[in-house]
Amino acid sequence: MPCHPPRDLSRRSFIAGTAAGSTLIALHPYSAFAAVNQAHLRIMETTDLHVHVYPWDYYADQPRDTVGLSRTASVIDGIRAEATNSMLLDNGDYLQGNPMGDYIAYERGMKEGDTHPVIDAMNAVGFDAATIGNHEFNYGLDFLMKSTAGAKFPIVLANIATRQGASARDDKTLFRPYVILDRQMTDGAGVSHPIRVGIIGFTPPQVMSWDRKHLEGSVTARDIVDTARAYVPRMIEEGADIIVALSHSGIGSSRHSEGMENASVPLAGVDGIDAVMTGHSHLVFPSPDYAGFDGVDVTAGTILGKPAVMGGFWGSHMGLIDLLLERDGNRWKVASASSEARPIFKRGEDRVITPLVGDEAAVLAAARQAHEETLDYVRRPVGRSSAPLHSYFALVADDPSVQIVANAQAWYMAQMMRGTAYEGLPILSAAAPFKSGGRGGPDYYTDMPAGDLAIRNVADLYLYPNTVRAVKVTGAQLKDWLERAAGMFNRITPGATDAPLLNPDFPSYNFDVIDGVDYRIDLSQPMKYDADGAVAAPDANRIVGLMRNGAPVTPDAEFIIATNNYRASGGGNFPGTGDTVVFEAPDTNRDVVVRYIVEKGTIDPEADGNWRFVPLPDTTVLFQTGPAARAHAASIDGLALEEAGETDDGFLVYRIAL
Repeated sequence: MPCHPPRDLSRRSFIAGTAAGSTLIALHPYSAFAAVNQAHLRIMETTDLHVHVYPWDYYADQPRDTVGLSRTASVIDGIRAEATNSMLLDNGDYLQGNPMGDYIAYERGMKEGDTHPVIDAMNAVGFDAATIGNHEFNYGLDFLMKSTAGAKFPIVLANIATRQGASARDDKTLFRPYVILDRQMTDGAGVSHPIRVGIIGFTPPQVMSWDRKHLEGSVTARDIVDTARAYVPRMIEEGADIIVALSHSGIGSSRHSEGMENASVPLAGVDGIDAVMTGHSHLVFPSPDYAGFDGVDVTAGTILGKPAVMGGFWGSHMGLIDLLLERDGNRWKVASASSEARPIFKRGEDRVITPLVGDEAAVLAAARQAHEETLDYVRRPVGRSSAPLHSYFALVADDPSVQIVANAQAWYMAQMMRGTAYEGLPILSAAAPFKSGGRGGPDYYTDMPAGDLAIRNVADLYLYPNTVRAVKVTGAQLKDWLERAAGMFNRITPGATDAPLLNPDFPSYNFDVIDGVDYRIDLSQPMKYDADGAVAAPDANRIVGLMRNGAPVTPDAEFIIATNNYRASGGGNFPGTGDTVVFEAPDTNRDVVVRYIVEKGTIDPEADGNWRFVPLPDTTVLFQTGPAARAHAASIDGLALEEAGETDDGFLVYRIAL
């Protein structure tokens, strides 16, 4: 099925930030399920595309069936084919988020008259309007304005101003705050009527912190809900029949607080807003992800009684709100509504991914050149490593592949904490080895020689698309965090011979090494926490000699730990996580590692040896790793290693004298 053609916006005029003029929404002769004087309007949403036009993972440099606007466009065309009246909106975060975005920003650049490839793709799909997400600001205002100039659809953003007035309605906004789109809509009797659809957009005010270096002194941010309360009445005064909020803001607390990041619930409560398109959180609504949230009905797909949707991320889903509208004199009102998120793939019980749609050729064509140039970009060096990066010994010694991730997170967090209430607190960094054999087999290890590093190599260092978080912990919580991580190891009886070292029930991604402090692990002690993170031996002390800059860490000391969203939100049930988050970064850990490499040029990943085992005389343990570890064994300081054969499934066994 062909893509929806680009709209000719030149026939529309804009009045006070709103659109006047008339365009037919769809071509079907009548509206299914609508009676006389009723019409069925289907409003579609994409959100958090993050430059994923192609179904391609640029980090792994291979196809991926779970992403891509080229796939989402097929779902969109399916809706258009079955709907009499439809509109398509985007909820922000489309200019940044994968190496294509970085390539355009850092390598190719945007000149006057250029069109960004993701905007070209969106033009090919035929969007009616869009808003600006927080990541649109990552490359600076000049890049943002040049990149969006080629959009053949209006872009709205109400709460970011270049000049702030006494109230939001007095602001001079960076983009038009809202638009009112004049359309013709066909009712159940086949009669065409005019309708005025108001679209208003919002982004998290936290952009002033996240992108301070680009925004400070140039723009200001207002609270999302307060801004909506100011503008929505004016949109109604100007004749909007229905109002849709493009909320690049997640679903969070129902209680409004000034400057809240995830404000979609109180936003839905603003009088005059009829539907809320949400995003930012990279989740799906309606779905069980939001079961139990105050004011949220995941069965009905509503927030405070109003239809809402969140269409996943990277093109994984298309959000859909169905409105049954009734004529009330010369105006329309919502009679009933429903919402859903339609995926582009399904995951079977065996976790096998099956695509549900194919690619739209016009969308692929719109970004083909940029895609091919990005492939060249990710395959060429962006920096160098002065030493090999490998994870063969990551579970028994401080490791270079974990060290580089920890270094990058600490470097990034030091920038993010400037100007906050936490500036000055010691910054630590927690990182774990992801590729360390186990069920992945004897070849499942990071192994990169010294020398050039390409962007695609970063996937080998950091497997998952986590985002960076910071937690504030005490010295006591820090110690217990490390006690939980030390569950990686079995208890070893002093004097034992060839005891198995690793606990087979403990996943390596939970073996956090915390950089910025020094400590030792006493394997003769029992595990303080069981496999599920519950306290098993309250008096156990595997972590000894915990020091910061040569001084003992006291229980009441305070620290910031840079980690990822999984750990910070309580993943793995680590002490000091779950309710201690003080900073939620907009960037992925992978992106931070790439930026660190680009910034430094040449990185020195040599592990600093901040942790090791407490010596146990006359005691040996056995440790399995990949056969290629032989090339690196001599470089591992502080361990007495001796080969002890191979396993039937191909792992190399080392004997370690403790």
